[in-house]
Amino acid sequence: MQIFPAIDLRGGQVVRLYQGDYDRMTVYGQDPCAVAGEFAAAGAKYLHVVDLDGAKDGTLANFDSIAAIARQGGLYMEVGGGIRTEDRIKQYLDLGVDRCILGTVAVKDFDFTARMAQKYGGQIAVGVDARDGFVAVSGWRELSSEKGVDFCRRLYAAGVGTVIYTDISRDGAEQGTNLELYRELAKIQGLRITASGGVGSILELRELQSIGTQAAILGKALYTGRLDLKTVIEEVGLC
Repeated sequence: MQIFPAIDLRGGQVVRLYQGDYDRMTVYGQDPCAVAGEFAAAGAKYLHVVDLDGAKDGTLANFDSIAAIARQGGLYMEVGGGIRTEDRIKQYLDLGVDRCILGTVAVKDFDFTARMAQKYGGQIAVGVDARDGFVAVSGWRELSSEKGVDFCRRLYAAGVGTVIYTDISRDGAEQGTNLELYRELAKIQGLRITASGGVGSILELRELQSIGTQAAILGKALYTGRLDLKTVIEEVGLC
């Protein structure tokens, strides 16, 4: 099982939102490269980066910060937030980003997403962010009519191999992750699932691993000290 410590960027700063609310933001760092370096020093091999400004309005507000992290190297890096065109995918892959995460566009232009998955294979993942069981888009501000688990089945049938699934109600809330949801997703044979949102204990990580979840994203629990990345890697044997 892979562990992805998370860096969420807004205005070049490392931040966390509470349940995706842009008005409930906590700043945890001014230097994203330094944070990535700390994760690497703790033993991380993977990094999850989200451009929150891009997710909201499709801009490249944090491109320079992401480029700097990519140049620093040493980590398998996936990036999401505002990636809605093939040109944007190419821009990130050219930086050295290993995988691009499609979010809003996966709902609004499913055919495009299927084409990108076929063309770029493992360099494409889809972020499925759900509130009350339905997929949210545009920085989590709009709720679609797509049911999250059913949407994952459609994505896999269309050739998407990896889905990063976030239960928005758990994200940043430090209330634990939605294990029942990931048990349901594990029934989609062949789809690689990354758990995101509320993961806050080694016991949860062990349970996610036992049900076949491929990866987990750790965010606020790392920043508040509830989880220590080095300890997670050492005690659970994850990296």
